[in-house]
Amino acid sequence: MDAQVDGQEEGVSDLVTLGKFLVTWISVGAMVFGGIVPFIPQYRKIRRHRDAEGFSTYVCLVLLVANVLRILFWFGKRYELPLLLQSGIMIATMLAMMHICTAVKLDQVTVSRRFKDFDYQHFWRWTHFADYCYFLVAFSVAGSLVTFLFLGFSLYVELLGFASLLLEACLGLPQLWRNYSNKSTEGMRCQILLMFLIVFGGCCVYSAFVH
Repeated sequence: MDAQVDGQEEGVSDLVTLGKFLVTWISVGAMVFGGIVPFIPQYRKIRRHRDAEGFSTYVCLVLLVANVLRILFWFGKRYELPLLLQSGIMIATMLAMMHICTAVKLDQVTVSRRFKDFDYQHFWRWTHFADYCYFLVAFSVAGSLVTFLFLGFSLYVELLGFASLLLEACLGLPQLWRNYSNKSTEGMRCQILLMFLIVFGGCCVYSAFVH
């Protein structure tokens, strides 16, 4: 009888362990890839209609800067690798969004604006996709150099993390301003709002089961 009870307990224990394993990996997947899922229908809509006026490209700017800062923060204060991987995937996704936006707007451009012009009045309104890549590389290199110099200062490291979180918290503001300026909600797809819930929920579940 005791052997049978022990066997049942081991079976239940194995099921609980398997359940935790599955939930952990599902939450990790949601945390890594969940943030980019809402942008897929937005990307397809822009490509299908050849119109990016309803989407604020400053959303891409916010996420690019925030995720570069988060990667730099990792060198000063190590956090979970899924979050680091999420940053890399998000950067690639935002570059893809900028590529499609510049591609559909290129036919409507009358005056070419370039990053190398250093005209702050046309910041983030450049004509070619390459200019956004130049900015990302310049920002990443400058941030890396500053981080290398101040990596030993805990205050600087904490400011990096705080700045990244603050920017992500302000993610919706550029799109809200675009909608207010256009007097229309077109371009503000409801799927974007799911990003906060998916990523936040994934982080919570991952923390609960791993820690």
